[in-house]
Amino acid sequence: MADASRPPVTGYPAPQYAQPYPANGSYPNYPAYQQAPYNAYTARAAFVRRFVIAMIFLFVILGSLLLMVWLILRPKIPDFRVDSFTVTNLNVSSSGQSLTGTWAVGFDVFNPNKKMTIEYDEIGASVFYRSRFICETRVPPFQQGKRVRSAVNATLSAANSFVEGGVASGINADRAARGEVSFNIKLLARVQFRKGGWRLRRRLLRVVCRDVTVAVSKNGTGMMTGEGRECGVAV
Repeated sequence: MADASRPPVTGYPAPQYAQPYPANGSYPNYPAYQQAPYNAYTARAAFVRRFVIAMIFLFVILGSLLLMVWLILRPKIPDFRVDSFTVTNLNVSSSGQSLTGTWAVGFDVFNPNKKMTIEYDEIGASVFYRSRFICETRVPPFQQGKRVRSAVNATLSAANSFVEGGVASGINADRAARGEVSFNIKLLARVQFRKGGWRLRRRLLRVVCRDVTVAVSKNGTGMMTGEGRECGVAV
């Protein structure tokens, strides 16, 4: 039998979220949404964004100014020409592995610019037989004014220098067949164009003078045949 003293069971208590709506039909007052506070990360991101935009504008402005100056001044690359080329004491060893000789080359260099001077630095000249290297030397730096023509000389020597296969035999074959030998002359230099205090960045100047021919006698001495040789120039 049931104990009359115990109250009747009416079920589990209702959860807090299941509270009934008010009788008047209004909704309960929930806490208002609060925006996250402005923190240091947000400030840093905004600064980086503004900085990037400012740098882009700065590069655009500088690039436009440089382009305008370039178009106004219109720098031109110099002209190179071989005016003289001689060889002395040209001799190939009996084994065909070494070479002796002295080459003297005279360049005629012209600055065609009417508004800019040119500075030449770190100048190196080399002599090749076909594509095979023979010897090289350094040339003193110099400066050219506007519309100025300069004479630049270089002397290159090889004393029993080792040469790659085919160089010695090719030179001997050319001498025996034609009495002439053709060489290629290359020149590399760092150049800078200037207009008053304004300067372009330094550039590598490449000069190639192909098939410069010398008539070589039996004693190994020879001079350039024909007129001067125009050279290809690139920056």
